[in-house]
Amino acid sequence: MSAGRGSEGPGSVSWWGFSPARDLLSLGPVRNEGDANVLLIGSGDPRHILKTIAGLQDTQSLHVWVIETSMEVVARQLLLLYLALIPQESMGINEKTEVFLEVFGNSEIRSQTEETLRHAASQLSTSVTETLEAASHACLNTTLLKFRERDELAGIFKLWIQPWPSSSSSQPPAPIVMSKVWDYRVRQHLGTRYDSKKGCFDWDLTMKLHQKGCGVINKQQYARWREQGLAFEMREGVYQIANPSLLSSRLFSRNGEKVAFRGYWGDIVSSPYLSFGIETDDKSLLKTHNGRHIKTAQDISIANVQGLFQSLSSRRGCPTTSQSDLEEPSAQTDQKSVTINDLMRLNGISVTFLPLDSLQKLPEKQKYSHYYNTIFASVSCAHQLGPMMRQIAAPDAVLVVELAKFILDLSKEQEEGFAKKVASMALEAGFEPWREANSDDVHSVFTQQKK
Repeated sequence: MSAGRGSEGPGSVSWWGFSPARDLLSLGPVRNEGDANVLLIGSGDPRHILKTIAGLQDTQSLHVWVIETSMEVVARQLLLLYLALIPQESMGINEKTEVFLEVFGNSEIRSQTEETLRHAASQLSTSVTETLEAASHACLNTTLLKFRERDELAGIFKLWIQPWPSSSSSQPPAPIVMSKVWDYRVRQHLGTRYDSKKGCFDWDLTMKLHQKGCGVINKQQYARWREQGLAFEMREGVYQIANPSLLSSRLFSRNGEKVAFRGYWGDIVSSPYLSFGIETDDKSLLKTHNGRHIKTAQDISIANVQGLFQSLSSRRGCPTTSQSDLEEPSAQTDQKSVTINDLMRLNGISVTFLPLDSLQKLPEKQKYSHYYNTIFASVSCAHQLGPMMRQIAAPDAVLVVELAKFILDLSKEQEEGFAKKVASMALEAGFEPWREANSDDVHSVFTQQKK
């Protein structure tokens, strides 16, 4: 299609969500105050997990169950959770925030970040392959995955550690150049508009994202992300090593055969700023001067992620983090020696990853009968909702569905049509709109129909 393919903007794999982080237990008519089971369907990143943990009372416990759309997304979720759980004795909260956001939203990373990522991948690979019965860490539980899924996970982690297989008989293939695969996606999306891409970027920002309430997304930062895939540049450093956690394989038809191509197949339009960078409780970060925001989505992302990491530390039983705790750890600690066993153990918190095809099978298992207090479905997985939800939803369960507000390639009519379709599917699944919900066009919130 010469004018470009609008449907290619969001990509075929969700590396981040198309909505801000939410405390899922705070949504609905009554906050769940007991032990909560939350099911995430296609959330794409751990933003809701971190935000929900931050909202918990000391006496509450939370078990999150995660179903994703591919093992590559599962691998990345595990990586981001691993980074979040590194104790501050090994990595100060400031540095951890920078590394987390760099891995989260940058196509290319610094050499120091790559070292941390490779070490984490090595630890996760060992955990996945050696842990059969009990999880080596409650928040990185992969024991319920199928054996072939765990093998695939281990293969992904090994690919992050060593980008190509060793072979004595032939030269290893050239490593992927992220700038080239990113530019391929931009060209694919814009088509004949590629030569005027800066104007296209500016239009999407000012006429779409800013109009949708994302005025904190800075023009220069957004344009740099759209062109090069660099959303977060927080330190003087060289960003030139491909971020392996954003690479995946995609099948294409060639001469009648399916061929897998490895590249970047994620979002190139909406941006990773949506997850942590467009909302904040700190109103000083939203101040404007002469109609322009003083702080950017990057600034807000840093502040929000730092706050979430402080909540994790307090959940560990540590006192509230002081400013001195935000500084870098002493030289005697070495983050490269951190193992799975060294990660923070969070009181009453667990995260379990379920097989990719498990949503339709959960109702068949007695354990999950009327089990989940809150169910979240992403915009890309909303079509999977069906009558079987009645069987797995606990009494007074809340259903939260991400809407298509930030899928920028959709028209207003398509966006509204999607919201109506979601409401229809929820009704068929035994849920009704939560009447008292505040006007929120980012998520639809439903409660179980009264019998």
